[in-house]
Amino acid sequence: MGQRIVIIQGHPDPAGGHFGHALADAYAHGARAGGHEVRRVEVAALDFPLVRTRADWVEGVPPADIARVQDDIAWSGHVVLCYPLWLGTMPALLKGFLEQVLRQDFAFGGAPGQWNRALKGRSARIVVTMGMPAAVYRWYFGAHSLRSLERNVLGFCGIHPIRESLVGLVEGSARGRRRWLARMERLGHAAR
Repeated sequence: MGQRIVIIQGHPDPAGGHFGHALADAYAHGARAGGHEVRRVEVAALDFPLVRTRADWVEGVPPADIARVQDDIAWSGHVVLCYPLWLGTMPALLKGFLEQVLRQDFAFGGAPGQWNRALKGRSARIVVTMGMPAAVYRWYFGAHSLRSLERNVLGFCGIHPIRESLVGLVEGSARGRRRWLARMERLGHAAR
């Protein structure tokens, strides 16, 4: 039996058509061909406000779109998160989405102060697209926002292992884009 995978497309442009969308499509295609079940989430198509207070994060009721995403994540065994690098980090809409989805009771379980890592048993792949070479982001800039997402957000919820794909020079050669699409399809097939 295959893996249950939820793919979260975090690009904030509701029109789609970006390379990150093509990468998510390739991953989904490979996963389905590998016998895995796939659900998709397009963050740009969801309706939700920002979390503005700790009380809302701890005690608030998630909006309907967010509750459906929580159901998808609870159903899954593997989470794929795709987003473009904007100003050195994820787009603001994706950050707001994660604050809504990863509420205290859902992501950590229990009362405030009890960090039970409620999403334990799930793995993840983070796919980040960028205009600069990926090596520059990783080695010169230290991939700080990616490290924070891995350790301080997903890891803190219990998700492990977390793998990453840094896709640089997205506006570069067609050959390079084809290689990345083929790589994403292989990763999807293997549910990695």
